[in-house]
Amino acid sequence: MTWEPERLDDQSLLAEADQGAMLPAIAAAAAQVRTAHRDASEAGVARLARDGRPRAIVVAGMGAAALAGDILAVICGYGAPLPIVTVRSGRLPGWVGAADLVMAVSSSGQTTETLAVAAEAVRRGASLMAVGAQGSPLQAVATQSSALFVPVTAQGPPRARLWSLAVPLLAGAGALGLTQDGTDLFEGVARALEDMAHRCRPSSESFVNPGKALAMELAESVPMVWGASPLTAVAAHRLALQLHENAKYPAIWGELPEALHNQLAVLDGPLAERDIFADTAERTLRLVVLREADDRPQALFKVAEDRGVPVSELIAEGVNPLERLATLIELVDYASAYLALGYGIDPTPVTSITELKARISQ
Repeated sequence: MTWEPERLDDQSLLAEADQGAMLPAIAAAAAQVRTAHRDASEAGVARLARDGRPRAIVVAGMGAAALAGDILAVICGYGAPLPIVTVRSGRLPGWVGAADLVMAVSSSGQTTETLAVAAEAVRRGASLMAVGAQGSPLQAVATQSSALFVPVTAQGPPRARLWSLAVPLLAGAGALGLTQDGTDLFEGVARALEDMAHRCRPSSESFVNPGKALAMELAESVPMVWGASPLTAVAAHRLALQLHENAKYPAIWGELPEALHNQLAVLDGPLAERDIFADTAERTLRLVVLREADDRPQALFKVAEDRGVPVSELIAEGVNPLERLATLIELVDYASAYLALGYGIDPTPVTSITELKARISQ
């Protein structure tokens, strides 16, 4: 596959390559926020507060559903009066019991691991909140246990429905008094997402389009993606996951300052070397740092500069933490899709994953 940046500004080529309509799915993020908040309210998410605050919250999910749990934890912040834990497996922690709340999240409502955790939560007497597709096995578990169920109505692949999964969890946390809640908050997030989608729209040319510009920086590199804070680390994780699934592209992600104690050593390795006499450009390391406006790791950038490793900086925008996280995620979602399309890859299919699931089920 050959990187052809001129594809990104050719509307006919973009439409031809994006057969699964990933770009329109990314652009629908604002609509997801509004719809998911309405659905959570109509489902009665406020009832979570009837029995008082739980001892702990466990979010069970895989892929984008698990990332929704990370979003919940980082938005509630370190000041939350209870632990918020994300489980990325089919096992519920042994300490979970009747005093705890389990949020089982699955876009399809059919994820095997999430169903196992939801069923185990019911057996242990824990409170259950389920987020998934209407008519799914997950809804059946919730109905049989008289638990709260919030439907996911967004279309597209599961990774493109992140806000349909995360907003109900945030609404639930708001009902419990763990974070800010209300229509004004989510409407502000939706407007911020609309603004980023407008700036990254396919008709916007590369020199003014932040999504296309980031894709061009990532192309023909090995990205090492770091978040400079807990909030931006969630977006860094999202970028790595989207590069894997949308662009079929490798990436490493980490969080500062932990990454400085191990991953930084890669800057002295073979992938950081550049042959200035080579006839063609080689794929070499690129450092991608996601940060908030007041958090610039100057010493890190000097270390990278001294070794000739290029650095991309992404700065979170917004008046509150959720807006800042949402706009970063929208930007990296677009960048991953444009990177795929610049290589002539349809971002939507994940053939190897589909094949593996089929082999496991045989």
